[in-house]
Amino acid sequence: MSKMIGIISDTHGLVRTEAIEILKGCELIIHAGDVGKYEVIHSLEEIAPVIAVRGNVDKGDWANTLPKTQVVEVSNIFIYVIHDIGELDLNPKAAGFNIVIYGHSHKPKKEIVDGIIYLNPGSAGPRRFNLPISLALMTIDRNAINVSFMELK
Repeated sequence: MSKMIGIISDTHGLVRTEAIEILKGCELIIHAGDVGKYEVIHSLEEIAPVIAVRGNVDKGDWANTLPKTQVVEVSNIFIYVIHDIGELDLNPKAAGFNIVIYGHSHKPKKEIVDGIIYLNPGSAGPRRFNLPISLALMTIDRNAINVSFMELK
């Protein structure tokens, strides 16, 4: 049975209606940091359970409740979540992870290095420079992992 996971990052306090519509039907939402304000998590929790990490713009009491990293297991697939990939201080392969999800750069990217999927959904918040506004959907079906990027208008 396949599992649909929504992956979002760098909302900077903005939850777009289009993002909400795309994420409907997800069983889990992973937010890779720079949430911006607690209301973002609250809005996403109305769709599905949310796993979120703290990014560099997340400040204050509400943000201190968010960890810097999270470990998620979905159908025997192990996911490591961190905001800034530059702060990764472990070897994902040696640690048994299949996927590393991160944000920070605002650039959607998927690459496979040493058998590990590195995934940045891009930024779903206010537009920065000429970068796309996007999030990602990941489907895990047995051991098959499929990722699609969804550009928001």
